Amino acid sequence: MTSKMKLARIEKELTQDQLAKQVKATRQTIGLIEKGRYNPSLQLCIAIARALDKTLDDLFWEEL
Repeated sequence: MTSKMKLARIEKELTQDQLAKQVKATRQTIGLIEKGRYNPSLQLCIAIARALDKTLDDLFWEEL
């Protein structure tokens, strides 16, 4: 399963490293978030959403 965050990052033509630098995180952290293996802080979620021009719901809300 490809994460909504990864799809949004690819749409913006950003690498994991480029996004990580924008949100002051590591590339490894971005990769783990995209794989669902890391639970980011709300502050980091907000920074990622802003960098990708998405809402928190767009990126992180799980459809039931």
